[in-house]
Amino acid sequence: MTASTPVSTPFSRESTAMEVVRGIDLTGRRAVVTGGASGIGVETARALAAAGAEVTLAVRNLDAGQQAAADITETTGNDRILVAPLDLADQPSVAGFVRTWDGPLHILVDNAGIMASPEMRTPQGWEMQFATNHLGHFALATGLHRALAAAGGARVVSVSSAAHLRSPVVFDDIHFTRRPYDPWEAYGQSKTANVLFAVELTRRWADDGITSNALMPGAIRTNLQRYISEEELNRMRAQSGGGAAYWKSTEQGAATSVLVATSPLLDGIGGRYFEDCQEAGPNQPGTRTGYAPYARDPEAAERLWTVSEETLRA
Repeated sequence: MTASTPVSTPFSRESTAMEVVRGIDLTGRRAVVTGGASGIGVETARALAAAGAEVTLAVRNLDAGQQAAADITETTGNDRILVAPLDLADQPSVAGFVRTWDGPLHILVDNAGIMASPEMRTPQGWEMQFATNHLGHFALATGLHRALAAAGGARVVSVSSAAHLRSPVVFDDIHFTRRPYDPWEAYGQSKTANVLFAVELTRRWADDGITSNALMPGAIRTNLQRYISEEELNRMRAQSGGGAAYWKSTEQGAATSVLVATSPLLDGIGGRYFEDCQEAGPNQPGTRTGYAPYARDPEAAERLWTVSEETLRA
């Protein structure tokens, strides 16, 4: 497959994670799923486990993580489900996870996140959505670079959103220190960062056999929407042209993550954007599908990587 050939798969928006992974053998592979105790994270982890992978659930709530691990073992028969503490908004927590990791890592699913939260900041003064959705995952992946390189053909899955269409990364004021805080602009900016991260990671690490793709999982009712009213959710669905059928189940919502993590159709492929289990094209005006050109801009991707490194060193 050439660099310009879009990836086409036999799956669709109705496909489930288990359907996507059927026939794929991940025996001997190791995976980490952030936010793996709930929502599409637990279904992503379940599908990887069903295919034979050792899966580590990287979670803030260890009790919830242990319950999810027990459920995954019960439903898949795979007892190699581990639980480790990880708070993406807390850099010492990220460093602790990295420090305790030993051996190769074949699949890193950057799944955890927060959406449209009230204005909150980390102790460093970073805007919380950018700090959690991007900087935490950036620090995690770069900290695990050697483990990913040791795996040979490792994949980093960057869970983005159609909300990236709401905002580019505003490099002049990423953390809303001068402009008024808007929860959706902040979320959109962080989701654009997820796509740019996949672009630049692939450019920098492809020689190590590591690739990354970003994806939009779809609209799924999970605790991700805890800061959003039912009225606002319904308004968003109406604006996007969707109704009740627009919502996916968590099993369907995890399908694109699992596709990006495991499909042999993506061997050696990185820096792209997927939705409904297919590679997406550029966004067309008036729609909420596809990627914004600024989200795959290589100059912006390189700049974001540099800014992220500088931010974490400060």
